[in-house]
Amino acid sequence: MSEVVTGDAVVLEVRVAQMPSRFLALLIDIAVQLTILIVAFLVLEAFSLITDPAMYAAVSITFVVLVLVGYPVIWETSTRGRSLGKLALGLRVVSDDGGPERFRQALFRGLAGVPEFWMFSGAPALISSLISPQGKRLGDLFAGTIVISERAPRESGQAIMMPPPLAAWAATLELSQLPDEVTAAARQYLMRWHDLSPQIQHEMGVRIATQVAACVSPAAPAGVPPHAYLSAVLAERRRREQLRLARQSGANGPQVGPYQPAPPQGGPYTQGYAQPAPPQGAPYPLPAPPQGPPYARPAPPQGGPHPQPAPPQGSPYAPPAPSGSPYAPPVPAPESPGATPGGFAPPQ
Repeated sequence: MSEVVTGDAVVLEVRVAQMPSRFLALLIDIAVQLTILIVAFLVLEAFSLITDPAMYAAVSITFVVLVLVGYPVIWETSTRGRSLGKLALGLRVVSDDGGPERFRQALFRGLAGVPEFWMFSGAPALISSLISPQGKRLGDLFAGTIVISERAPRESGQAIMMPPPLAAWAATLELSQLPDEVTAAARQYLMRWHDLSPQIQHEMGVRIATQVAACVSPAAPAGVPPHAYLSAVLAERRRREQLRLARQSGANGPQVGPYQPAPPQGGPYTQGYAQPAPPQGAPYPLPAPPQGPPYARPAPPQGGPHPQPAPPQGSPYAPPAPSGSPYAPPVPAPESPGATPGGFAPPQ
């Protein structure tokens, strides 16, 4: 495992690709490139019969450059860091900050691959990979990239729990605009939540929660701590992803409920919440409204000479809405000197 630091100063753990898997991926790519070159030169032999030697040489050089340099650049740019060999071995090229590989970085890697692999038979790449702590070859050093493995076994017991008070609100979220990079940063924050000091917990949580809130709607209820907000968003995103995969595979397993089954050790919402069995029907049903208004005025006696009129709107004697009622509109918290952006409550 290796650590990368994102642009938001969030440390992410990635699994660096090992030398054997990278070597096998390289062999696959070289085999494909050699096959393309052989077919191209067979076609060019027929083309040389109808053209002059200068044109034949120019076309040949163009084909060689396209195969040796264009092949890795086109594949890694269009697939965000994966060539055919890397796709077969479950590898991916990413930036040093964990972001996707860009065209400029793919071009540097492709150009450096010519002397590394085709001119010196891979000796510079091997020496550089053995010296670098992250196994970088010269192309990775020039481009600022790293090759990671995407098929690493996932750690068990790391599911993020849904805070029960936010379950009904989370069911209405629009998550289609939430980037994967922000989601990964939020997950790493929640996994390390208990290892941070209270001040860092809140400051980092507010920063990441504000980024998530810019891509997610509707807004969080007033007074929600940032770690509770992030837990609700990530748990709901994971639940919907499980439902989508179940529909695609046609699995007839148990329905995915709003809460994860086993509370893991770690993260702010791993214990302290009893996990009830999900009710049948909607994923997050609201409780049934009580019969009649909770503060209804008694009906006037039959035949009374002067029925008592209803109090006007805004009257100081109108009964307040019960605290915690699921149908009462949220009351915004008053502004205070210690208020934080995004409406997230500071730690107690």
